[in-house]
Amino acid sequence: MGVKERRERHREGLRKVILDAARDLFVNEGYQNVSMRRIAQKIEYSPTTIYLHFKDKGDLLYQLCEETFRGLYAALRNFSVQESDLDPLDLLRQGLRCYVEFGLQNPNQYRVTFMMGYSIDDPEGRSLDPANPGMRAFAILREGVEACIRQGKFRQADVEATSQALWAAIHGITSLLIANSRFPWVDKEKLVDLVIDTMLAGLRA
Repeated sequence: MGVKERRERHREGLRKVILDAARDLFVNEGYQNVSMRRIAQKIEYSPTTIYLHFKDKGDLLYQLCEETFRGLYAALRNFSVQESDLDPLDLLRQGLRCYVEFGLQNPNQYRVTFMMGYSIDDPEGRSLDPANPGMRAFAILREGVEACIRQGKFRQADVEATSQALWAAIHGITSLLIANSRFPWVDKEKLVDLVIDTMLAGLRA
C-alpha cells in the first residue's frame, strides 16, 4: 500500500471516529449541549482536526443522518416494487417491517436521524433533495402505496397522504420501542405486526 492510500485510509478512519463520537454525545448529552470542542475532547484531538473533516456541527449532524439514510435505503431496496414482480401489498408489508427492524437494530442512529430534529441545521434543504437517500427510501414506500392503489389492493386515496400516514405509524412504534424500553410491551414482533396489519387493513379496497 502506497503513502497516498495509507493517508486516505487514515483520513477515513478518523472521520468514522469523529462521527461515532459525535453520535454518542448527541444521544447521551443532547445535540444542543454538545460543542465541537466537546467532541474533540472525547476523541482526544484538537477542534481544528474536526474542522478539517466537517464544516461545522450542523454539517457533522447532516453527515450522520446521511449515513443512516444510506443504510436504510440499502435495506429497503429489497422491497421496491420497481425491483420485484411480487405482490405489492406483500412487499409493502415486508418493507414496513424492515423499517422498524432497521430502527431497532440501530437505535442510536435512529435517535439522531429521526428523533432529534436535525432539520434545524439543514438550512439548504439538502435532506429533501429527491436524490438524497432518505427521500429515495421514502420513495420506495410511496411507490408501494401507488402500486397497491393502482392494482386495487387499496381503495382510491391520496398517495402522498397515505404514504406519510404509514410512515408516521411505523415511525411512532419504532420511536416508542427505542425510547421506552422499560415499558411492559407485549411481544415486540406481535405488536409491530399488529400496527402494520391494522394500518394496511384500513386501506384495503
